[in-house]
Amino acid sequence: MAAEVETSNTFYVPTSNLPSTTLPDSYAPFRSQSTPLIIDNGSSNLRFGFSTSASPHTSPNVIAKYKERKFNQSLLLFGDAIDAESGAKSQAKTPWEADVLLNFDAMENALDYAFVRLGIDADGVDHPVLMTERLCSPLHSRALTSELMFEQYSVPSLSYCVDSVMSFYQNNKPPSSSPFGADGLVVSFNTASTSVIPILNGKGVLSHAKRIPWGTQQSTEYLLKLIQLKYSSFPTRVTSAQASWMLHNFCSFATDYPAVLRSLKLPANMRAAERIIQFPFSIPVIEEKTEEELTRISEKRKEQGKKLQELAAKSRMEKLAQKENDLQYLLNLKDGKSENKRAWTNTLLNEGFDDDAALDETIKKLELDMKRARKKDTDGQDDVIEEPSFPLIDVPDADLDDEGLKEKKKQKLMKAGFDARARARREKEKEREEKEAEEKREEEERENNFDEWATRLRREQEVIMTKMKERRRRKAALSDRKSAAAQARMKNIASLAADERVSKKKRKAGAEDMFGADDEDWQIYRKLNTAAVSSDEEEEFNQLQIIEGKLLMHDPTFTTQHTHASIASQRSALISAFRPQYEEGDIEGMARIHLNTERWRVCETYFSPGMAGVDSAGLGEVLQSILSRFSESEKARLVKNVFITGGPSQFPGLPERFHGTLRPILPPEMHLGDIVRAADPSLDAWKGMASFANTDEFHRVSVTAEEYQEWGGERIKRWWGGNWNAAT
Repeated sequence: MAAEVETSNTFYVPTSNLPSTTLPDSYAPFRSQSTPLIIDNGSSNLRFGFSTSASPHTSPNVIAKYKERKFNQSLLLFGDAIDAESGAKSQAKTPWEADVLLNFDAMENALDYAFVRLGIDADGVDHPVLMTERLCSPLHSRALTSELMFEQYSVPSLSYCVDSVMSFYQNNKPPSSSPFGADGLVVSFNTASTSVIPILNGKGVLSHAKRIPWGTQQSTEYLLKLIQLKYSSFPTRVTSAQASWMLHNFCSFATDYPAVLRSLKLPANMRAAERIIQFPFSIPVIEEKTEEELTRISEKRKEQGKKLQELAAKSRMEKLAQKENDLQYLLNLKDGKSENKRAWTNTLLNEGFDDDAALDETIKKLELDMKRARKKDTDGQDDVIEEPSFPLIDVPDADLDDEGLKEKKKQKLMKAGFDARARARREKEKEREEKEAEEKREEEERENNFDEWATRLRREQEVIMTKMKERRRRKAALSDRKSAAAQARMKNIASLAADERVSKKKRKAGAEDMFGADDEDWQIYRKLNTAAVSSDEEEEFNQLQIIEGKLLMHDPTFTTQHTHASIASQRSALISAFRPQYEEGDIEGMARIHLNTERWRVCETYFSPGMAGVDSAGLGEVLQSILSRFSESEKARLVKNVFITGGPSQFPGLPERFHGTLRPILPPEMHLGDIVRAADPSLDAWKGMASFANTDEFHRVSVTAEEYQEWGGERIKRWWGGNWNAAT
């Protein structure tokens, strides 16, 4: 189910603090004591210390070779020190490649830091070493590590162990006088993998152990990709460290992942389950103006706007008058058509027209332009205007001087404009009368047969909404280049671009290109230009508002919830809850990340890696496969003590998820014990190694320098915590 509602679900990204300077430990208590040295060589952190210490030193297992520009010095940085130099982060690398130890130069630098930090100032490291290695570690990595420890640091003996087994040992330690013989099923969540190891009689059955290639590193990258996909234009770069912080603090396992998704379908549950991550932001400095300055600027803008309106009105009137004269001239030209075809053709050519069709098209275009201009000029001007007098229009030009001719031309233009406005007013009056008649007919229909009227309007509303929905669907489909709509659009473009035009010779012979003769031909450009707003779309939206207004006014069963706006808002409520939108000027809101479904989706990949594109079995399948290899009695011993360790083992919901995964694959009568978390997932492995190193058994399982010289670095001794296989 959705997570509990917190009083405040907004969290701030922590800022990184510069590391403090630490001095090396004193080596005096351990000099010439042969105290075992414990090294937990993890992919993320290196933990090291003497077995008699209460806790180890811990540092990120990463190094960087960096050249400082100010003093032109080459620096070798390790762990937290890399954060002190911004340029060093790009040069950082770890000894590990995924889950394999490969970069031994970095490994040597890390061990140098560890020994210096412990204060070891002798020529060699004269201490037995117990060191971790990965489950099923390649022999090549082990051989190079042994070579480094024996040849470079001259350790007297070396032993390897599996960290998860030692964590299990720490949480199930027997009394000091008793041998280790616990049973259990260990699930270890590592940085680049997750392993499952069955343990019987205190010994790891590594032949039945399994590992999946999914760990904390992959989960962090997956969460980062989800955030980048959700917030593609986020103003701040989200780093891997920040994604890791979000993973460990806000993600959890779902007992029933599909049920959680179903509960999040409700926008209220989605908002209750979200965690808001506030990233740093800076508010831009805005210069504040006084009241007098604002008033002066406003008055200046009003004056400029008024002048622009006057200039635009004057220009519009001049263009309208010019078009009126051009139209009149063309109409006179058409009326004076000569009977002589050749003479008429020459006249058309002199006027710039190829034939009669071109002349008619120009006349039609001018009439349409003038009709639009008149309608625009007369909107809101319904007052009756007295017709002015134009006395010079009927006076012959021969009776006028130059000033009179100019005034006559001016009066002609004024009369043309007045006549155009008068015609527009008459057309508007006619449209008003038609509208009133339509409203009267509709009112009579509503009074005589209300049900039929309401049904008709609802049907028209549904038709328009269907058209709008289909148009949105088509726009969405065009964004996918593999969709049928996008492929049809490309075919249309290819068809228009094809070199199949009619040649001049064929046009002279009468074979003309007839594209455009049918009005439907021009629809092709609407199909191609998907970004432009269609006039049909605007008209449909206005018509929809009129229909809904009538229904809201007269139909009591039609409420605001039935309107297109309400239906669209209901559909987008879930999207708004999933990714809330902030206003353009809200700098703080734009720097927020809302985690909701990602909180459970990322953790679900441990049980379904295919969600993230990884071809691997999940933990549920791995557990079932491992348990099927044991007898019923052994299986019962294993499931009585299911032990989980590693960082993600502390995520909420994981014990319940394991219980829900294991219970269906076990017989009903078989007891399933509690899912036990490690007491301290980060340090239990080191503490278990330290406890074991203080026993006599540790010296029996270690490989000495003489045995290394005889056997080589790949050989180890078999023991219950070792990473042994048939080759060792």
